Amino acid sequence: MSKEDKELAIYRDLMKVPDKFEDGFGGKTIVGALFLGLFMMPGSLYLQLVVGEGMGPAARWVTIILFAEIARRSLQELRQQEIYILYYMTGLSIASPFFGLLWNQYLVQSDPAIAMGVAQEIPAWVAPSAKQMEEAGRTFFHPIWYAPIALMVTTMVIHRIDHFGLGYFLYRLTSDVEELPFPMAPVAAQGCIALTESKDPADQWRWTCFTTGAMLGGGFGLIYVGLPAISSILLSQEISLLPIPFKDFTTSTENIFPATAINLSCDLTLVVLGMVLPFWAVIGGVVGFLITLALNPALLNAGILHTWRPGMGVVDTMFSNNIDFYLSFGIGVTLSIAAVSFGAMLKPLMRRGKPSAQGGFKAGFKKLLTNNTMRGDISIWISLCIYFGATASYILICIYLIEGFPWFFFLAYAFIYTPLISYANAKLEGLAGQTVSIPLIREASFIMSGYKGVAIWFAPIPLYEYGRVTMEFRVVELTGTKLSSVIKTELVVLPIVITSFIVFSHFIWQMAPVPSDSFKFTKELWPLYAKNMSLTYSSTLEGSSPFLEALKGAYIAYGFFGGVGLFILLTVLGLPTLLVYGVVRGLGQGTPHAVVPELIGALAGRYYFHKKFGDKWRKYTPVLLAGFSCGIGLIGMGAIGFKLLSSAISALPF
Repeated sequence: MSKEDKELAIYRDLMKVPDKFEDGFGGKTIVGALFLGLFMMPGSLYLQLVVGEGMGPAARWVTIILFAEIARRSLQELRQQEIYILYYMTGLSIASPFFGLLWNQYLVQSDPAIAMGVAQEIPAWVAPSAKQMEEAGRTFFHPIWYAPIALMVTTMVIHRIDHFGLGYFLYRLTSDVEELPFPMAPVAAQGCIALTESKDPADQWRWTCFTTGAMLGGGFGLIYVGLPAISSILLSQEISLLPIPFKDFTTSTENIFPATAINLSCDLTLVVLGMVLPFWAVIGGVVGFLITLALNPALLNAGILHTWRPGMGVVDTMFSNNIDFYLSFGIGVTLSIAAVSFGAMLKPLMRRGKPSAQGGFKAGFKKLLTNNTMRGDISIWISLCIYFGATASYILICIYLIEGFPWFFFLAYAFIYTPLISYANAKLEGLAGQTVSIPLIREASFIMSGYKGVAIWFAPIPLYEYGRVTMEFRVVELTGTKLSSVIKTELVVLPIVITSFIVFSHFIWQMAPVPSDSFKFTKELWPLYAKNMSLTYSSTLEGSSPFLEALKGAYIAYGFFGGVGLFILLTVLGLPTLLVYGVVRGLGQGTPHAVVPELIGALAGRYYFHKKFGDKWRKYTPVLLAGFSCGIGLIGMGAIGFKLLSSAISALPF
């Protein structure tokens, strides 16, 4: 056995595949799905609209720990297969399109979309016109919304079915035939199993750490989220002790740092997050922000940032700088990261996986066709039929919805680009636990097609990347979970997720307009998102396009060669490459509100808590963050429940 094969074998054997596979689906799964749909999703949706942060991974902790505690008090135990299904199910719910309907209704009515001529071109199957919504009122239960909801539901169902198409085929190819190690799969498998409390007294720290974080998060959530929500109902004026989502200092500092967006978030979640993120990535973000502080005034003096005007707040400053410089520069930097990443991944991509434990590719092909009935495999022919069927559905929907777009682009997306990038990423995931992407493929192809209009930007084009799905199937295998239980979970959870999303989006919209003072994050940042998206969508409109006018080849080249040069310099100096990604993140590509709190968390974690607790601190921080997010999430769920109850009572005729 070669040295390379021995290395692969070591990683593949980090966690042995169980001898026995069990079904993790059952009554607990159904109850868990209802719990997620009735409590977790609305709470997470409300938090995202108010503070810009949902429950995230904490939802998994809350669900599993809650059910583990209930089972223990009922003198039962959760099997690891049941734990994984709860983990998987929660991932489905938090991955739902939270902003779909609420975002679409705003975009059609937003000033940026109207000013750039985008709103008038948005088709009725995305959202009705502003006039129709004004006549119908704030409700999704109206005929004008039936087409957008039907399209959303259809594409979500096809996407979840497609999960078992090309992604599953690539899993069987890379895991069973090539026997790639999937080094990150054991980490994910052990992590989701470890979400329940161990009986080993030496392993009781997890529950203590989680509850500590939950208490801290709950206390902070009462001040940050609970007080404004409850006071807005009980009092004539909302009481808010901390600014949500941030405090804007741009106009106050424009004499010192002109044309520079400066704001600060008071969300302590970012401090805890800074303890979890790689230290050098956080430091890189700070360096990028400091470079921006020095660079923007220089760009202003050079006449490059020519659309900025004194008195602009953080949103207008970010958008004007984006048009003048950072859109083009950011594209160049993104291309440089892609080039460096592909260069680093070229060697493992060219490595051959072991075709079979016994013999060559003929044996490997036979293995690909042989189903492991104990594991609950489905035939690869079925998975390929699912892929072709789902892809054909996407193409037919796009052809029906989009007039004038060259249909052969859909075929190229589906049967050339998607299989190639998916296999490349499946192999990289299997060998190195990493993936890469080619930026701006979608945008470039739309512009090159010659299509005029904005409908194509909202269509479910068959441009997906299935390589990352392969690790999920490997985790299913390592936890000893039958594939059939995953399929049954999809069938149960998806209707609940879709129904909950539509119903609670309706209730939230009836509470108050979105955006509005009741949902501060949307009020502050959705206008920026609308400006940036409308700018991109304008690239396929008739006449002059602000997007195409904003593209400058020289600035793209500066970003590309600057990014590549920075990687080379750091490599020569022996500095961590994570520093580069952090610098890119801080170079004017987003609002800098998180820089200071993340830096506080990173410094406190590295120079105080790590010295106090040693290497165990790295184990504590993810659990602490999950508990902290859980505490805030529980307050968010209580706040939305209180608001919905208040709205229901105020609507009664007596």
